[in-house]
Amino acid sequence: MPETSLPSRPVGKTSLCLSVYGFGAAPLGGIYKSLSDAEAAATVEAALAAGVTYFDVAPFYGMGLAEHRLGTALRKRRADTMLSTKVGRLLKPVCDLKQESMYVDPLDFEVIYDYSYDGVMRSIEDSYQRLGLPAIDIVYIHDVNRKWHGDQVDQRFSEVMNGGYRALEKLRSAGIIKAIGVGVNDNEILIRFAEAGDFDCFMLAGRYTLLEQSPLDELFPLCEQKGISIISAAPFNSGILATGAKAGAKYFYMDAPQDVLDRTRRIEAVCDRHHVPLAAAALQFALGHPVVSSVAAGSSSPAEVKANVAMTITPIPADFWAELKSEGLIRADTPVYTR
Repeated sequence: MPETSLPSRPVGKTSLCLSVYGFGAAPLGGIYKSLSDAEAAATVEAALAAGVTYFDVAPFYGMGLAEHRLGTALRKRRADTMLSTKVGRLLKPVCDLKQESMYVDPLDFEVIYDYSYDGVMRSIEDSYQRLGLPAIDIVYIHDVNRKWHGDQVDQRFSEVMNGGYRALEKLRSAGIIKAIGVGVNDNEILIRFAEAGDFDCFMLAGRYTLLEQSPLDELFPLCEQKGISIISAAPFNSGILATGAKAGAKYFYMDAPQDVLDRTRRIEAVCDRHHVPLAAAALQFALGHPVVSSVAAGSSSPAEVKANVAMTITPIPADFWAELKSEGLIRADTPVYTR
């Protein structure tokens, strides 16, 4: 039996339910630091023991390494879990990997972008092989935005909607996958996707947090209208909302600018007055919105998993959220999480 009981929430109009805390598997691919097979297995086991049922991965994480490790760790527990992966990047074997990457000791594969019908079908088949599992519940179209594709983003959008999206629709209609979505860190492109197709869920990274609530303007109302759920990823904004505003704190994978440091210090002061850990506030923030199904965060050790789950279920008084609003630290129209 799990050590804790995590609530779960439905995904869009599907029959799927996700634990409100989701396990982000990027660290299993060695993001920023090397991770052994044993450490990876122990980290996933800790998540299962803590009651986590939702696990998210992608071919990009460690150039296939995270999928290998996650599949191995889930093999005997697959029936108890919900699993998502992503499409848009195919992995081509190379003898000497020279691509710059945030991953330490990745597998010897290089990324080839392919959002076509055939490319997406191949990507899913490759993921089945790397995972060693017979079923994937959710598939996200990955990183169709300006950060990754620059001026070619419109071309990529057309490529996937005319190709890869049709492949995902076919697989969903056949019951081979249960839900389809898009995973990016960009509100505007998700609005385009929501208007262009029939999606069940979006994974939005780093854009609905204690430090930013821009999705409240257009994206979330549109998702509510269309029955699209949000999986809110990167709740710590790459680190600063876990570490606090200390020297070297990261925000979107770079050193946090002064205005972000100052705002975070003000949030920390409110946390101190209400005896609320900053990490707890960061993890629970997005769960206040009814369109959010789960908050997904990466963990690279059993201790991090246990800490994150504990922070997700730590009671937070309503007065805390009220003070953040009164101080102008979160928007006044932000729905807050109550249990």
